[in-house]
Amino acid sequence: MKNNISKLIVLTLLVVLVQYNGYAQENQKLAQTGLQFLGIISDARAASMGEAMTSLQTNSSSLFINPAGMSWMENFFEVSASSNLWIADIKHYTLGMAISPLSGEYGVIGFSVQYVDYGSFIETRVNKYTDKGYDDIGIFKLNALALGFGYAKRLTDRFSIGGHIRWARQDLGNSYIPNEFKQNPILDTLTGQIIGYSDSAVIATNKMTPLVFDFGTQFKTGIKSLVFGMSIRNFSGDMQYAYEGFQTPLTFTIGISMNVMDLLGELPLNQALNVSIDASHYRDHPEQLKIGIEYQIMSMLSIRGGYITNNDEGGTSFGVGVSQFGFAFDYAYTPFGIFNKVQRMTARFSF
Repeated sequence: MKNNISKLIVLTLLVVLVQYNGYAQENQKLAQTGLQFLGIISDARAASMGEAMTSLQTNSSSLFINPAGMSWMENFFEVSASSNLWIADIKHYTLGMAISPLSGEYGVIGFSVQYVDYGSFIETRVNKYTDKGYDDIGIFKLNALALGFGYAKRLTDRFSIGGHIRWARQDLGNSYIPNEFKQNPILDTLTGQIIGYSDSAVIATNKMTPLVFDFGTQFKTGIKSLVFGMSIRNFSGDMQYAYEGFQTPLTFTIGISMNVMDLLGELPLNQALNVSIDASHYRDHPEQLKIGIEYQIMSMLSIRGGYITNNDEGGTSFGVGVSQFGFAFDYAYTPFGIFNKVQRMTARFSF
């Protein structure tokens, strides 16, 4: 009976995955969300496999993908740090930590940090009374931060759940909104006489500090190493900068994965070929089908590749990983069209 249920779930999932890609062609959602840094994947292993990681075990990195993936962690402790050299000289950094006391009997807890450096910008203010039409204010810097706490638990030897709550902060500086119906006098610095008028301005503070929630599940079907997963990421309430409202980049994802080497029986050198497929539904752009492949040998060297459909830029990705004695290093390279390339690096340590 359990095998029949598992097969029915897998078949349903495969049908949904196929239909997702066709539906995506008709969905033309664009630019309905803010706090986009919450939806950027910086983990190098995930990036090199086209982000198709919803059903894979990723331990501390699961906090940024599917928190249920922490539940299968075999070590007591793991920490991972990632650097993402994103487009337009934007830099993303993440830190994930997972602790599994008593071999996960009471669950696995995790802590996460996301930091984004958007770089330096020239600040200007509208002033129609000058030849340029604006005033130079100076240089300002923009950044964003998210701090999170996660928890995952195996409910059975096949099924697990996980959650992740983040406090996010993004400060885009102040906006000076001219008010043409109210003017301020411009005084001569020597005589004190009025020599003109300037528009008054309303100063708007563009700062947000929402709470954002992630939730996920994973289910081991019992059919070889076949696993499927589901995640909901970046759920939060509506927000508003000045006069324009927006929402977080909410994403629903379902996926399946399997080590296809299991079909061949035992192989020398502890080889594995993980194939993973995800289908993602977004709030702000068309649906995507993600495909990832990872070949491992001797549990030490990994070679990876991935592909994402419906991407104007950055559809393909490649990467490698090495692991030994509790240390691991992953690298991902993504050609990004007119933006040249994106490179991600992740270091892990566990015991």
